[in-house]
Amino acid sequence: MNDQQIRDIVLWLSEQGLKGLDEPELFAGFCEQCRAAGIDLARALGLIDTLHPEFEGRAFQWNDESDVTPEVIQYGSTSSGDALMNWQNSIFYHMLNDHESERRIRLAAEKTVSFTMLKDLKEQGHTDCVSMIHHFTDRGRVGGMDCFYSYWTTRKPSGFTEEELAALRVLLPTLALAVKAGSCMRIISTLADVYLGADAGKRVVEGSIARGSAVRIETVMWFSDLRSYTRISDTSSPDQIIPLLNDYSGTVITAIHDHGGCVLKLIGDGVLAIFNADDPATACANAIAAERQLRRMLAELNTSRQAEGKPTTDVYLGLHIGEVFYGNIGSQTRLDFTVVGPAVNEVSRISSMCRSVERHMIMSSDFVEACPPEHQVHAVSLGRFALRGIARAKELFTWDPELPAN
Repeated sequence: MNDQQIRDIVLWLSEQGLKGLDEPELFAGFCEQCRAAGIDLARALGLIDTLHPEFEGRAFQWNDESDVTPEVIQYGSTSSGDALMNWQNSIFYHMLNDHESERRIRLAAEKTVSFTMLKDLKEQGHTDCVSMIHHFTDRGRVGGMDCFYSYWTTRKPSGFTEEELAALRVLLPTLALAVKAGSCMRIISTLADVYLGADAGKRVVEGSIARGSAVRIETVMWFSDLRSYTRISDTSSPDQIIPLLNDYSGTVITAIHDHGGCVLKLIGDGVLAIFNADDPATACANAIAAERQLRRMLAELNTSRQAEGKPTTDVYLGLHIGEVFYGNIGSQTRLDFTVVGPAVNEVSRISSMCRSVERHMIMSSDFVEACPPEHQVHAVSLGRFALRGIARAKELFTWDPELPAN
């Protein structure tokens, strides 16, 4: 590989990084570029940690025997169990402990190979492997994403030449930077999604961050909270409260997300979500489906918690449909992407009525009227009620799944 070929690959990496090419495609493309320029690569693996509530990082692999870009492997925490053992048995773990940024193992010349991963490569006919770690500084790290790990193998009987290794040493920092750029974009999207909700997060990442920037939408609103949460929190030990909230909030959020809803706020034990669709009837049907799923999941959760001697509860839910402003509210230094308007206040008041009338779910008359006919037949009027902060009394409904269709 000559200097011009190296410059061409660096330029290609820079261009693809600027375009935002996905990491696995970037990684596979880099390997193909290297092979075309004369580096006889047979297998390559890249690893980079991330900032995600479920996954510790992402891995992408390439080999010369497949034309298909492999799927990304997202790995969980390596802090315990088999995952910790596998990490401690990896070459990268030992390189970190030995403060090495590069380690070469001539697989063909080694009678025994210490690391399981490399032992498998030797058995598959790989003759040489160079592993590298490219560290990010404290200013350049995001959460646990503090370096880019990679290994590179060949099946050539003589292994890598010094010229090939020298070329990899020049090229890999640019690859690491391009992969890091893609990973940072993914982290931004993940954090926005997790903390703001899928739709709101997408809007913020796409640039909707100006204070007061909002759109008027008609949407189905879901407001739920936990029955007797104050009593439970007062009578339970502190170490039980967070697991309880996680169990029940997780159940609510899963049901909402499974039916296309977007969770906008977690307010203590309360959840505010919206359901949008091309027509109101579909949005209402999705909210009803989420509520039906929630009840099934709650029954399973309560059975499990009771068996473990843990406190159990239920979810009170209010459903309403109306016009709201959807966008950025707050100050120049602290914004919230949410819904505001009288309809939001109304769904909160509707939810709070569950305690008074001893019902798990209450719907507004507006919501019932917007429902598909097959759902309207299950609505049972509870009468008209004065809601705090609402000018006129409202007719409220509950849901009876046993009522036959007309």
